[in-house]
Amino acid sequence: MPNFGALRVVPDQRDFLATLNPEQRDAVETTSGPLLVLAGAGTGKTRVLTSRVAYIISQNIAAANEILAVTFTNKAAFEMKQRIGELVPGLSGDMWVGTIHAMAMRILRQHGEHVGIDPNFSILDDDDQHRVIKGIVTVLELDEKQFQTKVIMNHIRRWKDRGLFPWRLGLAMGPIETMSRRIYKEYQERLKTLRALDFGDLLLYCIKLFDDHPDVLKFYQDSLRYIMVDEYQDTNTSQYLWLKALASTHKNICCVGDDDQSIYSWRGAEVGNILRFESEFEGAKVIRLERNYRSSGHILSAASALIRNNVKRLGKELWTSDSEGELIRVKHAWNSEDEARFVSNEIEKLKADGVNLGNVAVLVRASFQTREFEERFLRQSIPYQVIGGLRFYERQEIKDAIAYVRFLIDNNDSLAFERIINCPKRSIGEATLQKAHAIAQSEGMPVSAAAQVYASRVRGKASQAINAFFSVISNARSLLDNTPPAIVVKTLLEESGYIAMWKQEKSSDALARLDNLKELVNAIAEFESLKDFVDHVSLMSERIDPDAPNSVSIMTIHGAKGLEFETVFLVGWEENLFPNQRTLVDNGMSGLEEERRLAYVGLTRAKRLIFISYCSHRKTNASGWQMATPSRFVKELPENDVIFLDKRGVSTSTEPVKDVAEEETPEMVRARYKFM
Repeated sequence: MPNFGALRVVPDQRDFLATLNPEQRDAVETTSGPLLVLAGAGTGKTRVLTSRVAYIISQNIAAANEILAVTFTNKAAFEMKQRIGELVPGLSGDMWVGTIHAMAMRILRQHGEHVGIDPNFSILDDDDQHRVIKGIVTVLELDEKQFQTKVIMNHIRRWKDRGLFPWRLGLAMGPIETMSRRIYKEYQERLKTLRALDFGDLLLYCIKLFDDHPDVLKFYQDSLRYIMVDEYQDTNTSQYLWLKALASTHKNICCVGDDDQSIYSWRGAEVGNILRFESEFEGAKVIRLERNYRSSGHILSAASALIRNNVKRLGKELWTSDSEGELIRVKHAWNSEDEARFVSNEIEKLKADGVNLGNVAVLVRASFQTREFEERFLRQSIPYQVIGGLRFYERQEIKDAIAYVRFLIDNNDSLAFERIINCPKRSIGEATLQKAHAIAQSEGMPVSAAAQVYASRVRGKASQAINAFFSVISNARSLLDNTPPAIVVKTLLEESGYIAMWKQEKSSDALARLDNLKELVNAIAEFESLKDFVDHVSLMSERIDPDAPNSVSIMTIHGAKGLEFETVFLVGWEENLFPNQRTLVDNGMSGLEEERRLAYVGLTRAKRLIFISYCSHRKTNASGWQMATPSRFVKELPENDVIFLDKRGVSTSTEPVKDVAEEETPEMVRARYKFM
């Protein structure tokens, strides 16, 4: 076992406690027993965490290497180490500060042999996991279309997030899950042979180590006498079990988090971990950090009123000693184009007033929404960057679809042909393409034409697949003269099997890709011809430098958590879009409460100014519009904190526009998400 020693470093005489408010100081100086710090957005939680570490060391309550401080990202861990180092100069680098997975790995390197883990294990990334699982699917002679690797990976990750080995799983539901369980067992055996673990294993085997070898657990309980956890609301079941085991004797665990910002259930986060803290840790003290140092009064008042509608929460009220600031400005737009025009015009005004556009963000609920704003910003030469994702026309499914369009209008486009000929898979392998290339080179013709020549000379699956592909292209091409371009592309994507490919894909991002494809068809509807559209897309990437300074940030609200901006545009606040109706159908009231927490996160990203917009019409396919209603979240904002704008951008009534469409039934919702 490692020798922790008695590393004690006393900081200099700087009184870092003097910079804390009373609640922060109480959290820092409470050093005995379980402590939950409910830290609202912008209330200085990182300062509390790092100051608490420094205080415990400076008061000789514990040595630096007797403190475990964990967070969720390498960036946050680095910042935590840096801040602690500033408060405690000369501190040794042997502190237990890092991500939960990094700390679990450290333990397994020392004691993994007790549970059959080679101490020199390697860690698999996503590509490695994909390759191992695909190999198992092949060995079992399973249909890859039915048993997709990504779907199986998601099942396995979910089980590991819940702390479940293959032998601990309950009854299966359906053939996919049944087979996934069999593959999970085989997958774990393969990893042993490879002397490898994935990220889920780091916690899974650590928990098993603690469970099977209480002497090892006791060693770490005695050695790591103080535990501090950042972003506790984002922990999953495995992480909770790991932390509970380490803290179960001394109970000196301090968890900092915000139940109102728990927005990652789709990644396995369990908001119940923070809600049950007081019952899980007997005698726990709860300190609420409610003084916000980021946002103005109206923003905080609106955010607090909105989140108060949630039932499952511990409760707190954000406040500030600063001014009330600007009212939240709510804009009713006719459609998404009108909404994008409004946002870009307001950004132009901000720029004219000297605002740095690097302090401006446009936050969307779904990634497909970015397209309209990207198009408008390009027209008005507003520099922007898409944070945490690709620009709309750089996404895989969009590039695939555009390749179909390019080949449709030019059957000599070899690059487009090679991208789509086996997408979705059509039994046309690399060997077939190489033969087509050989014919193209010897007979001086495009690769696409050479593929047809090859198909005419041979028999078999490849020949049939090539002929079927060109039949689909020919059918779509025959529609060009008398059918709107968007309808042609919609038909082509459906008949080619490309839409079906993503419908069959059960990964978490498949529905988002379908939404993006739907938005692409909407974009094509704005052009008279497919050639005009392709030319437009070709010019998009050349018009603005994505790395230009002072760029507006476009991102999802999920991606904006932890960030802050002077001005925030919250767009698309409509029923079905936000809250997301799929989430409501799948998860009911818990889904609604998470959507509301997401709205709360969006509001609390802004320091000074917020614009909220919603449309009364959204285009849902190439040939029609759907009436939309304001999000219930708009209606939950207090009248005293908002101002409604008319078409000229000036204030009107403080009442939102009334609903103009009936609420959809679950059956209607499901039907709407079948592509187009």
